[in-house]
Amino acid sequence: MTTSTHIEGLPTPPAGTRFGIVASRFNGLVTDALVAGALHTFARHGVSEDRVTVVRVPGVWELPLAARWLLEAQPLDGIVALACVIRGATAHFDQIVGGATSALRALTESTHVPIAHGIVATDDAEDALSRAGLKHGNKGEEAVLAALEMASLRARLKSL
Repeated sequence: MTTSTHIEGLPTPPAGTRFGIVASRFNGLVTDALVAGALHTFARHGVSEDRVTVVRVPGVWELPLAARWLLEAQPLDGIVALACVIRGATAHFDQIVGGATSALRALTESTHVPIAHGIVATDDAEDALSRAGLKHGNKGEEAVLAALEMASLRARLKSL
């Protein structure tokens, strides 16, 4: 009889873990709420402020490069990418969000550092605000929970 091993991460960070937040300044009302939710969630899960580096950039397009530079500057166990893009009348929305998301995924794959996706992409400002803590939770908080779980999973897998 064979037995399987079930391994998953926990929202409890391993000792000494360090994280980064890269966040857009564009649509500041929403992104500021995402950053506040992220920082609150890190603190609630035992990650002190001195273990989180926050980098602000102009918009979502700049997130992947800032994340790369942050990883080059210091070793991190995870990054949380936060931004808000609201659809306009042109294809710009799809190009910007899709390009940034693809670049963040590629950076995760090349560096093996998880980058949690907290980019709010909506059709209107009301929905964006709802995803920043009003009705649909806070996507900054959700992204931090994913980053914590992935850091925990990596540590657990390394100990096998």
